[in-house]
Amino acid sequence: MFRKFLAAPLFALAVCASAQETPQPATVVVAFDRENIRPLIVEGIADRASGRMVEANDPVRIASISKLIMALATLQLVDEGKVDLNADVSEYLGWEMRSPNFPETKVTLAQLLSHRSGLRDNAGYVIPLGESLQAKLAEPEAWYADAPPGEAPFEYANLGSPVVATVLEAATGERYDRIMERTVFAPLGIDACINWIGCSEEQIARAVVLYRDTGEVARDDAADLPPNCTIPVAKGVECSLENYVPGTNASVFSPQGGVRIGMMDLAKIGQAFLPLNSEFLTEAAQNEIAMHIVFNAPVGQQFFCEYGLAMHQIEVSDVECQDRLFSDGLARIGHAGEAYGLRSGLWYSRATNKGFAYFTTAVPPRQSAEDEGGFDPREIELMARVQKLAEELLVEDR
Repeated sequence: MFRKFLAAPLFALAVCASAQETPQPATVVVAFDRENIRPLIVEGIADRASGRMVEANDPVRIASISKLIMALATLQLVDEGKVDLNADVSEYLGWEMRSPNFPETKVTLAQLLSHRSGLRDNAGYVIPLGESLQAKLAEPEAWYADAPPGEAPFEYANLGSPVVATVLEAATGERYDRIMERTVFAPLGIDACINWIGCSEEQIARAVVLYRDTGEVARDDAADLPPNCTIPVAKGVECSLENYVPGTNASVFSPQGGVRIGMMDLAKIGQAFLPLNSEFLTEAAQNEIAMHIVFNAPVGQQFFCEYGLAMHQIEVSDVECQDRLFSDGLARIGHAGEAYGLRSGLWYSRATNKGFAYFTTAVPPRQSAEDEGGFDPREIELMARVQKLAEELLVEDR
């Protein structure tokens, strides 16, 4: 019984870095069910400069899992009546957002969250403070040219996230970081922030530094932390949000990947998806999720074979796809993260009402530009360790 497993004594596999020539990468895995959260693996160095070991809820940049959290905020605003998933986003933005080749076709939040809007990352997706989101979206390279939004093939595009975040701002009049705090973090009792904005000094002091496999610092060392600038800023522009107008360019909050959160807190987000936790996700929101997660991959798609509303379903038995992470054959829903040498994941099973939140750092990069999907061998090995550990603890607890 999973509850008994969670009640077992804390099991941590922390290894002393001084015993190794190469510092052990920071790795944390947390398990959760409806009522319980507990760390399974907590090991490695969070900051090589100080020698600080990682702890179970140290905040880390979780990369694209941030998109899933953005989708939760969107669903909360749908419940509030502030936004409509199928409305023309131009109605919120105050200017007409259109694919250059299909000026009569609307773009919707559902399309953007599901990567079916026709947006692409060919023109880039980071729009710094002082530059224009509207101007970026006017570039033909930002769009799939051969089909309109809604009919364009699935293409995973980070550029859609700044658009969604900007729409949420325009609809509410709130800054994106404050929307996330009000609709997701505070209701779930989570200490998290966007690009370190709003995190306490204590949280910032526990930041997990991201390293590449070469040992080079990738993100979130002291130079990346407050009081230094933590948002993208155009040359010659002051690093200040004092005069930022919500609904103009929420790319400054890195909605595609900028959430900093610990794995114990990320597991609370996983719990919010589990049945009987409807005080956070309403039945209407759960129905929207179920309706949008569909098989939508074009020919050649090997990883995002079932995806919708920034939620990814993996290991579906009747779908041929390179999305195997676990060894038990169960389908899971969640999202993966990959950036700056980090791999991360939040995955839960509807069949068991259990899940895992994890990250590991200093992962080698993909070997070629054609290698666009799939889990890293280290992630697969990590989940195998976790599942074996869970089985052993269950035996001990009987």
